Amino acid sequence: MTGIGPNTLKRLAAAWPGRATIRTDMTEVLDPGPYDPELMDYPTGLLPFAEHPDYLAATPEQQLQVNTLAWLAYNERVIAAEEYVANPTFEKLAHGVFPGCDRFEAKETIQQSHVDEVWHTYMHMLAMRRTREARRTTAEPDKYGHPVTNRRLYALAAEAGEQWERDLLYLLWTAVGEISINKFLDLVAGDDTIQPMHALVARLHARDEAAHGPVMFEVMKDVFVHLDAKQRDLLARTIPDAILAFGAEDYDLWLEILRFAGFARAKEIVEDSRSLPGNDLIVTDFGPIRRLARELEIEDRVAFDFATNQRTE
Repeated sequence: MTGIGPNTLKRLAAAWPGRATIRTDMTEVLDPGPYDPELMDYPTGLLPFAEHPDYLAATPEQQLQVNTLAWLAYNERVIAAEEYVANPTFEKLAHGVFPGCDRFEAKETIQQSHVDEVWHTYMHMLAMRRTREARRTTAEPDKYGHPVTNRRLYALAAEAGEQWERDLLYLLWTAVGEISINKFLDLVAGDDTIQPMHALVARLHARDEAAHGPVMFEVMKDVFVHLDAKQRDLLARTIPDAILAFGAEDYDLWLEILRFAGFARAKEIVEDSRSLPGNDLIVTDFGPIRRLARELEIEDRVAFDFATNQRTE
């Protein structure tokens, strides 16, 4: 198993000034053009209850409110992943908490990625403010700040008895997120039924993450060779948890949104939607994580079926 590929990271670092959206696309984000009130804020097809009879029977105003809140929640989920998981992990990588990241090529791309992540939070904040102003939305559900991805990490970290365990869990969640997040962003980035700015923000974010994925891929490989057997076992054992947390539909949040929008049968809508086959995940393609496990030589120890996205234990 090889460590960090310096040539790969050198190329990524050299491309950053011309690739990073903070360097090249700030004007487009700050001045995105007119808001079209006739367009949706969030792709309707991504609502897990989009075809539920009770949702279809709702007033257009209720459906629009749910759609707008879904877009705001999507942004909050992205921001929470950056602010509470990725950014603290990039800081730890930069400060030598994890072994094996002492080469300049690694440090440079880690710092560039960290800068990108802070900018992404700002981009999504701007998009949310514009939506709230355009839709005149002031009141929202309270449960935006800690999406399902983070909640599951916090629960595992709370059970960990040692700091190194918590550090590795955050590293794993960051790696899975950075390597897979384009699948999440692409759900919105290519949709032409929503506000152009909303697709733009997701598209620009995805362009940066196309570089972050290879960075974390290489960093994970180099960190892994310095871990002992117990640490490697923790990563292999919890990869399924990280995958399922990252891809999960957040039904607790959907319940809050539907209730806030005045759906009397919100719980029934959520339970019916959750029971449909395949409706437990919003992201379903984790091939790059399988490749990472293979290159770390632990694929046979990861209790996960990548074809069905199911645990095998």
